[in-house]
Amino acid sequence: MDLVIVESPSKSKTISKYLGSGYKVLASGGHVRDLPADKLGVNVHRNFEPEYEVYPQKENTIKQLKKEIKNCEKIYLATDPDREGEAISWHLKDILDIKEDNVRIVFNEITKKAVNKAIESPREIDLNLVNSQQARRVLDRLVGYLISPVLSKKIQKGLSAGRVQSVALRMICDKEREILAFKPEEYWNIFANISVDGKAYYKAQFNDINGKKRKINNEEDATKVENESKLGNWYVSNVKRAKSFSKPNPPFTTSTLQQDAVNKLNFSASGVMKIAQQLYEGVNIKDDGLHALVTYIRTDSVRISDDALNMAKDFINKNFGAEYYPKKANVYTTKSNAQDAHEAIRPINLDYTPEYLKGKIENDQWKLYKLIYDRFLASQMVPAEYNTLTVNITSEYNDTKYGYLLKGKTLVFAGFTKVYTMSKDDDEEDITNSLPNFNENDKLILKEVIKEQKFTKPPLRYTDSTIVKAMEENGIGRPSTYASIISVIYKRQYIEKEGKYMKPTELGFVVCDQLVKYFPNIMDTKFTADMESQLDIVADGEVDWHKIINDFYPGFLKNLEKANDGQRVKIEPIMTDIPCPECGKPMVIRDGKYGKFLGCSDYPNCKKIMPFNDNPKDSTEDGEKEEILCPDCGKPMVLKNSKYGKFYGCSGYPECNKILRINEVKKLKNADSSENHSEEVMENTIFYNGSNFDNEINNAEKELLDNKENLSTENKTEYEDIICENCGAKMIVKNGRYGEFYACPNYPKCKNIIPIKKKKN
Repeated sequence: MDLVIVESPSKSKTISKYLGSGYKVLASGGHVRDLPADKLGVNVHRNFEPEYEVYPQKENTIKQLKKEIKNCEKIYLATDPDREGEAISWHLKDILDIKEDNVRIVFNEITKKAVNKAIESPREIDLNLVNSQQARRVLDRLVGYLISPVLSKKIQKGLSAGRVQSVALRMICDKEREILAFKPEEYWNIFANISVDGKAYYKAQFNDINGKKRKINNEEDATKVENESKLGNWYVSNVKRAKSFSKPNPPFTTSTLQQDAVNKLNFSASGVMKIAQQLYEGVNIKDDGLHALVTYIRTDSVRISDDALNMAKDFINKNFGAEYYPKKANVYTTKSNAQDAHEAIRPINLDYTPEYLKGKIENDQWKLYKLIYDRFLASQMVPAEYNTLTVNITSEYNDTKYGYLLKGKTLVFAGFTKVYTMSKDDDEEDITNSLPNFNENDKLILKEVIKEQKFTKPPLRYTDSTIVKAMEENGIGRPSTYASIISVIYKRQYIEKEGKYMKPTELGFVVCDQLVKYFPNIMDTKFTADMESQLDIVADGEVDWHKIINDFYPGFLKNLEKANDGQRVKIEPIMTDIPCPECGKPMVIRDGKYGKFLGCSDYPNCKKIMPFNDNPKDSTEDGEKEEILCPDCGKPMVLKNSKYGKFYGCSGYPECNKILRINEVKKLKNADSSENHSEEVMENTIFYNGSNFDNEINNAEKELLDNKENLSTENKTEYEDIICENCGAKMIVKNGRYGEFYACPNYPKCKNIIPIKKKKN
């Protein structure tokens, strides 16, 4: 019996189906060890070596894996085919004391052919990829762990910072300041409804005066154009007919998938990735069993394998006809700064059409799969063909010629649009069923001239979709981190939702400004993008990862010292017209550990506080939407009330009827934070800061240990087994200054404790 180790149980089930009885497939549950939660965990005096610790909740998993290894003939580490997956395999090999070298297998899709091919050619773990991931982890820990205490001390307790999340926050704050500084400018649109025969009228837009393009900026000029155009002789001065072609977009990368799914399906970025992960690992198809439907979903490449190209060619020729397939396969160029480690995201088997799967998989899974399927299929089809018409129309009054423009296009051959429609941003011209039969020198009949006053609009705030696009364009983060970056800055209450748009909170502005003031390089998009390039070089084996940290740390240390010496920043509360029910003075909006609340402006004389909801429209009759995503479909969960108490229900009901108890939500949050190890989701909830900067790290560790109340780690086996209601771990017995108590072993991520009441003799 051979043993295959993967990350997730669902992935293990799919692979087990393909490998058969000669293999046992087990899941590690993601990472099994990481940097410690209660100390820096990076030895800054010994070349920044990380000090890894096994997760307490993974000890049983490791015991089981070690037991299985003793009974197996060969071991395969089949974690995801990226740097994070390579690092997980490296940790597993070390912890499980696997002696063989060629144990690593990778595949871009979970199919019988791909998995068996990987089994036939195992390789050594790629230490260059591992070291690139280690460098990222150490960088993120140094930045997050050492800056966060400064924010907590200088601004507000419980704040955190991250190397990449902070740059994303700056982008959002900069955009907001651009909006606030925006001064609208007046302009006027002028349209004319004209016709050749007096029956069919078409709308032309003012464009020029005497052949020179003109922008009308005030009512006086607009009125003059309107009146003199009405008095003029109207005729067609030029007609241009042509053909145009619209090419299909490449298949999805992680970034473009998130953008399109947010825009078209109204999913959140994190919701997209959760559902995509399910499609990659395998979903239950009614009457057909468990199948993986798409290739690996964390990629920045638009490359397609030869097998996939041939599959698309055969499918298109058979189901649409040879006229829909190009003379040679469409090949797309991946961006120069992309890792290009994997194919684009595509369906594994085109025979699993969206029509076939309708009603056989969950609805949101189907929606996302259809988007991926259609985009890939369209990417291998011919362009759409259009007839276009551009008509220059003139109203001649005395010696002045007012020029108007009429444009249109009609579809001649659908091409790729037979299966996939691009968004309005991709294809802005309106398509009509027919074009006017205008010819040069035709006399025209004017029905009316209409003028409209307009004002330039400020730039739009970012949405989940546009921030992902902007991060990708600026080289910020990588495909696997976009969703977690967005999630954590929402969670930290640095930004909030206004409709579908992101708006910085007052706290977000203050945090951003302090980080820009003291850590200008970390907050610089170019610096962050350059750091990504350096990590790529490490992955290519061209430089030792320690050098990147050594080059970064001295300057960072100096900035940290300046930040520690800086003045404390006070966040002024926002005054409201709500009277305090205790004393009648105005209530103010304050930010607390658990979000915004109303507090009396006469504090500390009056300590009245009240809940605050700054967007009642987001509430339903049953309750308010929380920033908790459904684990099944990725949509927001809604806090509801029943006769049995509060619970969370999916906002996608009745299509998704998932419900969670309150303690299950806490458990879900803890699980999320322990499984994702990008810096963007670090849970640095408690920090300490020594006044002597040279002893900063030592003091932080000492004070954190002191804060644990000198708890004993001794287990008392005579006590009953207690399961933590927050995270599900088996609680242990500890001694504190007030006696013995049960404590969660996952401290500090989970701080649940239960006093032990001694029986009286």
